[in-house]
Amino acid sequence: MPYELLNVIAVSAFAFSGAIVALSERYDIFGTFILGIATAFAGGIIRNIALDVPVVHVWEQGYLFYVALITISIVYIFPKNWVMFWDRWNIYLDAVGLSAFALQGAVFAIGNGFPLGGVIFSAILTGVGGGVTRDVLAQRRPMVLHQEIYAVWALASGLLVGVGVIQIDSGVQTYALFILIMGCRVLSYHLGWHLRFRDLYRL
Repeated sequence: MPYELLNVIAVSAFAFSGAIVALSERYDIFGTFILGIATAFAGGIIRNIALDVPVVHVWEQGYLFYVALITISIVYIFPKNWVMFWDRWNIYLDAVGLSAFALQGAVFAIGNGFPLGGVIFSAILTGVGGGVTRDVLAQRRPMVLHQEIYAVWALASGLLVGVGVIQIDSGVQTYALFILIMGCRVLSYHLGWHLRFRDLYRL
Protein backbone atom coordinates (compact mmCIF):
# COMPACT_ATOMS: atom_id res chain seq x y z
CA MET A 1 0.00 0.00 0.00
CA PRO A 2 2.75 2.57 0.75
CA TYR A 3 4.19 2.08 -2.73
CA GLU A 4 0.83 2.35 -4.43
CA LEU A 5 0.34 5.73 -2.80
CA LEU A 6 3.90 6.78 -3.65
CA ASN A 7 3.27 5.83 -7.28
CA VAL A 8 0.19 8.05 -7.36
CA ILE A 9 2.11 10.92 -5.74
CA ALA A 10 5.04 10.53 -8.14
CA VAL A 11 2.92 10.28 -11.29
CA SER A 12 0.80 13.26 -10.24
CA ALA A 13 3.83 15.40 -9.38
CA PHE A 14 5.71 14.66 -12.59
CA ALA A 15 2.61 14.92 -14.80
CA PHE A 16 1.87 18.29 -13.18
CA SER A 17 5.47 19.39 -13.64
CA GLY A 18 5.60 18.33 -17.28
CA ALA A 19 2.31 20.05 -18.09
CA ILE A 20 3.42 23.28 -16.40
CA VAL A 21 6.69 23.30 -18.35
CA ALA A 22 4.78 22.65 -21.58
CA LEU A 23 2.38 25.53 -20.96
CA SER A 24 5.20 27.88 -19.96
CA GLU A 25 6.86 27.04 -23.29
CA ARG A 26 3.52 27.73 -25.05
CA TYR A 27 2.84 24.17 -26.18
CA ASP A 28 -0.61 23.39 -27.54
CA ILE A 29 -2.97 20.92 -25.85
CA PHE A 30 -1.46 17.93 -27.67
CA GLY A 31 2.08 18.92 -26.72
CA THR A 32 1.02 19.54 -23.13
CA PHE A 33 -0.42 16.04 -22.75
CA ILE A 34 2.56 14.43 -24.49
CA LEU A 35 5.07 16.22 -22.26
CA GLY A 36 3.07 15.54 -19.10
CA ILE A 37 2.73 11.84 -19.86
CA ALA A 38 6.38 11.53 -20.91
CA THR A 39 7.53 13.16 -17.67
CA ALA A 40 5.39 10.84 -15.57
CA PHE A 41 6.33 7.54 -17.21
CA ALA A 42 9.65 7.92 -19.04
CA GLY A 43 11.74 7.10 -15.97
CA GLY A 44 10.19 3.67 -15.53
CA ILE A 45 10.43 2.88 -19.23
CA ILE A 46 14.10 3.91 -19.39
CA ARG A 47 14.81 1.82 -16.28
CA ASN A 48 13.19 -1.29 -17.69
CA ILE A 49 15.05 -0.96 -20.96
CA ALA A 50 18.38 -0.46 -19.17
CA LEU A 51 17.77 -3.40 -16.80
CA ASP A 52 16.53 -5.62 -19.64
CA VAL A 53 13.16 -6.37 -18.09
CA PRO A 54 9.78 -6.21 -19.88
CA VAL A 55 8.64 -2.65 -20.52
CA VAL A 56 5.22 -1.68 -19.22
CA HIS A 57 3.86 0.61 -21.92
CA VAL A 58 2.11 3.85 -21.04
CA TRP A 59 -1.29 2.49 -22.05
CA GLU A 60 -0.75 -0.50 -19.77
CA GLN A 61 -0.20 1.58 -16.63
CA GLY A 62 -3.77 1.08 -15.45
CA TYR A 63 -5.19 3.67 -13.09
CA LEU A 64 -1.86 5.55 -13.02
CA PHE A 65 -2.38 6.50 -16.66
CA TYR A 66 -5.73 8.05 -15.76
CA VAL A 67 -4.17 9.82 -12.77
CA ALA A 68 -1.72 11.43 -15.20
CA LEU A 69 -4.45 12.39 -17.68
CA ILE A 70 -6.64 13.93 -14.97
CA THR A 71 -3.70 15.86 -13.52
CA ILE A 72 -2.69 17.25 -16.92
CA SER A 73 -6.30 18.18 -17.70
CA ILE A 74 -6.55 20.14 -14.44
CA VAL A 75 -3.32 21.97 -15.22
CA TYR A 76 -4.45 22.78 -18.74
CA ILE A 77 -7.60 24.56 -17.56
CA PHE A 78 -5.66 26.66 -15.04
CA PRO A 79 -5.89 30.40 -15.62
CA LYS A 80 -2.88 31.26 -17.75
CA ASN A 81 -1.48 33.69 -15.17
CA TRP A 82 -1.08 30.73 -12.81
CA VAL A 83 1.28 28.93 -15.17
CA MET A 84 4.32 31.13 -14.56
CA PHE A 85 3.61 31.06 -10.82
CA TRP A 86 3.69 27.26 -10.78
CA ASP A 87 6.71 27.17 -13.09
CA ARG A 88 8.67 29.08 -10.44
CA TRP A 89 7.65 26.43 -7.88
CA ASN A 90 8.45 23.52 -10.19
CA ILE A 91 11.50 22.64 -8.11
CA TYR A 92 9.19 21.34 -5.37
CA LEU A 93 7.11 19.23 -7.74
CA ASP A 94 10.32 17.86 -9.19
CA ALA A 95 11.61 17.03 -5.70
CA VAL A 96 8.43 15.09 -4.91
CA GLY A 97 8.64 13.11 -8.13
CA LEU A 98 12.38 12.49 -7.79
CA SER A 99 12.05 11.13 -4.26
CA ALA A 100 8.98 8.98 -4.88
CA PHE A 101 10.24 7.52 -8.15
CA ALA A 102 13.75 6.85 -6.82
CA LEU A 103 12.22 4.88 -3.97
CA GLN A 104 9.89 3.07 -6.35
CA GLY A 105 12.82 2.21 -8.58
CA ALA A 106 14.80 0.74 -5.69
CA VAL A 107 11.85 -1.39 -4.59
CA PHE A 108 11.30 -2.53 -8.18
CA ALA A 109 14.92 -3.72 -8.44
CA ILE A 110 14.74 -5.61 -5.15
CA GLY A 111 11.51 -7.26 -6.23
CA ASN A 112 13.25 -8.45 -9.38
CA GLY A 113 16.23 -9.84 -7.49
CA PHE A 114 18.89 -7.33 -8.54
CA PRO A 115 22.05 -6.86 -6.43
CA LEU A 116 22.97 -3.61 -4.70
CA GLY A 117 24.43 -2.06 -7.85
CA GLY A 118 21.25 -2.79 -9.76
CA VAL A 119 19.11 -1.33 -6.98
CA ILE A 120 21.08 1.92 -6.99
CA PHE A 121 21.10 2.09 -10.79
CA SER A 122 17.35 1.48 -10.90
CA ALA A 123 16.70 4.18 -8.29
CA ILE A 124 18.74 6.73 -10.24
CA LEU A 125 17.18 5.99 -13.63
CA THR A 126 13.63 5.91 -12.28
CA GLY A 127 14.14 9.06 -10.23
CA VAL A 128 15.79 11.29 -12.81
CA GLY A 129 14.48 9.79 -16.07
CA GLY A 130 11.20 11.70 -16.13
CA GLY A 131 12.77 15.05 -15.31
CA VAL A 132 15.50 14.62 -17.92
CA THR A 133 12.94 13.65 -20.56
CA ARG A 134 10.82 16.69 -19.68
CA ASP A 135 13.73 19.10 -19.94
CA VAL A 136 15.06 17.62 -23.19
CA LEU A 137 11.65 17.71 -24.88
CA ALA A 138 11.15 21.28 -23.67
CA GLN A 139 14.64 22.20 -24.94
CA ARG A 140 15.85 23.10 -21.46
CA ARG A 141 19.13 22.04 -19.91
CA PRO A 142 18.41 18.96 -17.75
CA MET A 143 18.63 19.72 -14.03
CA VAL A 144 20.66 16.58 -13.44
CA LEU A 145 23.50 17.97 -15.58
CA HIS A 146 23.88 21.49 -14.28
CA GLN A 147 21.90 22.29 -11.16
CA GLU A 148 22.43 21.64 -7.47
CA ILE A 149 22.91 18.09 -6.19
CA TYR A 150 20.20 16.10 -7.94
CA ALA A 151 20.90 12.51 -8.97
CA VAL A 152 22.90 11.96 -5.76
CA TRP A 153 19.67 11.97 -3.76
CA ALA A 154 18.23 9.22 -5.97
CA LEU A 155 21.46 7.30 -5.48
CA ALA A 156 21.17 7.74 -1.70
CA SER A 157 17.62 6.39 -1.77
CA GLY A 158 18.72 3.30 -3.68
CA LEU A 159 21.70 2.78 -1.38
CA LEU A 160 19.67 3.00 1.83
CA VAL A 161 17.09 0.57 0.50
CA GLY A 162 19.67 -1.73 -1.10
CA VAL A 163 21.78 -2.23 2.04
CA GLY A 164 18.70 -2.73 4.21
CA VAL A 165 18.89 0.44 6.29
CA ILE A 166 15.32 1.10 5.15
CA GLN A 167 13.00 -1.89 5.39
CA ILE A 168 10.74 -1.79 2.36
CA ASP A 169 7.93 -3.60 4.17
CA SER A 170 7.70 -0.80 6.74
CA GLY A 171 5.32 2.00 5.81
CA VAL A 172 6.81 4.34 8.41
CA GLN A 173 10.36 3.87 7.13
CA THR A 174 9.20 4.17 3.53
CA TYR A 175 7.52 7.51 4.05
CA ALA A 176 10.36 8.72 6.27
CA LEU A 177 12.84 8.07 3.46
CA PHE A 178 10.53 9.71 0.94
CA ILE A 179 10.32 12.87 3.05
CA LEU A 180 14.07 12.81 3.78
CA ILE A 181 15.12 12.60 0.14
CA MET A 182 12.57 15.20 -0.90
CA GLY A 183 13.76 17.53 1.86
CA CYS A 184 17.42 17.02 0.93
CA ARG A 185 16.70 17.89 -2.70
CA VAL A 186 14.87 21.09 -1.75
CA LEU A 187 17.56 22.00 0.77
CA SER A 188 20.35 21.48 -1.76
CA TYR A 189 18.48 23.78 -4.15
CA HIS A 190 18.04 26.60 -1.65
CA LEU A 191 21.56 26.33 -0.23
CA GLY A 192 23.16 25.93 -3.63
CA TRP A 193 25.01 22.70 -2.87
CA HIS A 194 27.07 21.50 -5.83
CA LEU A 195 29.45 18.67 -6.65
CA ARG A 196 31.87 20.83 -8.62
CA PHE A 197 35.46 20.15 -7.64
CA ARG A 198 36.47 23.77 -8.11
CA ASP A 199 33.95 24.78 -5.45
CA LEU A 200 35.36 22.19 -3.04
CA TYR A 201 38.90 23.41 -3.79
CA ARG A 202 37.92 26.97 -2.85
CA LEU A 203 36.69 25.73 0.50
